[in-house]
Amino acid sequence: MRRVAITGLGVVAPCGIGTGPFWHGLCGPAPDGERRVWDFDPGPWFDPKAARRTDRFAQFAVAAAQMAIDDAGDPGADPQRAGVVIATGVGGLHTIEEQVLVYHHKGPRRVSPFLVPMMMANSGAAAVSMRFGWQGPCETVSTACAASTHALGHAYRLIAYGRCDAMLAGGAEAAMTPVGIQGFVNMTAISTSGVSRPFDARRDGFVIAEGAGVLVLEELERARARGARVYAELLGAASNADAHHITAPAPGGSGALACMELALADADVAPGEIAHVNAHGTSTPLNDAAEAEAIAKLFGVPGPPVTSIKGVTGHSLGAAGALEAVALTLSIEHGLIPPTAGFEEPDPELRIDVVRGAPRPWTPGPSLSNSFGFGGHNGCLVIGPEGP
Repeated sequence: MRRVAITGLGVVAPCGIGTGPFWHGLCGPAPDGERRVWDFDPGPWFDPKAARRTDRFAQFAVAAAQMAIDDAGDPGADPQRAGVVIATGVGGLHTIEEQVLVYHHKGPRRVSPFLVPMMMANSGAAAVSMRFGWQGPCETVSTACAASTHALGHAYRLIAYGRCDAMLAGGAEAAMTPVGIQGFVNMTAISTSGVSRPFDARRDGFVIAEGAGVLVLEELERARARGARVYAELLGAASNADAHHITAPAPGGSGALACMELALADADVAPGEIAHVNAHGTSTPLNDAAEAEAIAKLFGVPGPPVTSIKGVTGHSLGAAGALEAVALTLSIEHGLIPPTAGFEEPDPELRIDVVRGAPRPWTPGPSLSNSFGFGGHNGCLVIGPEGP
């Protein structure tokens, strides 16, 4: 198995566009109100005509990928051995809703001929591959809120097994449409207080968000040979299913626990070596309880420090895992773990060490990034500092 380096980061998030603003946002207070990327302007990445023909989620994907390549520098891989895996939970929902209204109010002949290429879930990955001319595998993972963690795990294996030398991998989501939001409201998944409080006793649901994260992954020795900055290594990944319920986690967090164990085994890391967990931590009562129970079972009490960035970022569905992988990589870079915004009142039933109040200094070591999605999809990554 070849080793896999993380050499570039790109991010579009409600708390900041680009790694600098994003990191500053994670370490600050949670913003008020909706977690849209209010200041996103496609202009730096698209001409006006191309922007009109690209759904917002795909615009995010291209912007984050360009930032990641700019950060990493050209990996110099053979285009046939350079691939793209961009996840999304929903795809082009903006386009679908707009064109359904056009059909009903203006008639079928007014429906855009760009409807399908804009709405299809793989349009983000396709746009990224065409932008950079990467001709290796170009694929899309759509496993709800675990999607971009699965995308990164898939890209990791394409390099580790020798199929590719460089990958652009992550996820993008822009599903904050009227119908999309109302669907989550009606299923009572969204916070009624409008506050994301991961693992807090008062948590009452997630705050929906949008955004994208893309990472450049390279075979480690090639990255070293070209003098690339290596932020971290992607050490292992795992995926499994609860096979229990379409929205509720398996009792006792059994699926999450098994997935974390599989990821550690894949990385050849013992539980006692894990220095930090970047949790899924959506702020929903059942999911946070299940994840906390799984973490306590695997690591003991209190276990490694746990943070959830969703107190700041909100929950960006299929993009969430990629944003968290970027956050974990930056935690290694800065030697700090961002606090869990919104966590103020501990839940006595959740016996984990939640980072709260201010960034916590740490000695970076192998760490877990967790994602657990509707449908019982579980995904975990192990990311650690560059080894010898």
